[in-house]
Amino acid sequence: MSKKRKPGEADADIKKLRQQIDGLDEKIQTLINERARLALAIAETKQQIGSNNFYRPEREAEVLRNVMARHQGPLAEETVARLFREIMSACLALESQLRIAFLGPQGTFTQEAALKHFGHAVATAPLAAIDEVFREVESGNAHFGVVPVENSTEGVINHTLDMFMTTPLKICGEVALRIHHHLMGKNENRETAKRVVSHQQSLAQCREWLDTNLPRLERVAVSSNAEAARLAAADPTTLAIAGDSAARLYDLKIFSSNIEDRPDNTTRFLIVGNLATAPSGKDKTSLLLSSRNRPGALQRLLAPLAKNKINMTRIESRPSREKQWEYVFFVDIDGHAQDRKVAKALSELEKEAAFLKRLGSYPQAVL
Repeated sequence: MSKKRKPGEADADIKKLRQQIDGLDEKIQTLINERARLALAIAETKQQIGSNNFYRPEREAEVLRNVMARHQGPLAEETVARLFREIMSACLALESQLRIAFLGPQGTFTQEAALKHFGHAVATAPLAAIDEVFREVESGNAHFGVVPVENSTEGVINHTLDMFMTTPLKICGEVALRIHHHLMGKNENRETAKRVVSHQQSLAQCREWLDTNLPRLERVAVSSNAEAARLAAADPTTLAIAGDSAARLYDLKIFSSNIEDRPDNTTRFLIVGNLATAPSGKDKTSLLLSSRNRPGALQRLLAPLAKNKINMTRIESRPSREKQWEYVFFVDIDGHAQDRKVAKALSELEKEAAFLKRLGSYPQAVL
């Protein structure tokens, strides 16, 4: 049993510990400022050689992986990664502030994904539809765009996949965001509610919880979770399913937290831009393929991947929109297009495929 200490002794120890914290805070601040000065020096050097490309996804991924490799706690890995992302974001803003288009409005999970990936020192631009995000980046009005591509529960977002058939943009990165849905509203008593509103995917991801807890309420699908929160803020008889940021934005009370049916509910988002990303050491490559019209075509099409021991992590088919009953395949593989084995496999794929489009090579999501 530990000996009980006198209040004066404990106060003295706390004072010493706080003095140590103050000293560390001063050192941390000095080092952050030194890092910022180095970032400015890099920007100046790039300008001298005529380069205006300050954001490098592969470099940020490398920094974060190094952070994770040397991390020993007690802070959670995700917390430490978030701190370093914000430091990198602030330093990059000294060189050039990025403008990021995302599927809006304000308060959506897509905005959360954008801020998780780029940090809060960027300018964000909410847009009403996925195709508008692509056009905003294609026109040069935004440096990058963030769009959802698949959910672990409900599958792919077809509109995003379809955009890659015609866009010249490349995939420059990906974000994996754990999705936590909350039931929220303006009224203090949820029992007076008549309906629950949310995006159709969110309603689907919370179907079992709603069946058990709110079976009598009408379920209304709207364009986004943020729109659902806005409607709930305007009508006390409406409940919304949305995330933390929407609750804060519209000053809503959270009645029940984490109501998603699967605790591992995760959505993957893609970063799109005009940037060709260099290898980071742990990458992914996305492809758009179509096969020739002959027996065993798909097997023959994918044979170069197996032959070169390339791991295929995803394949989705979509109508080609060129001819009836013709399909294209969206494929994700491990590795970068510049890797020797991947380059060899892609060369063989080009010979076998009726059509091949390289959508981009990019760092795999870090946390």
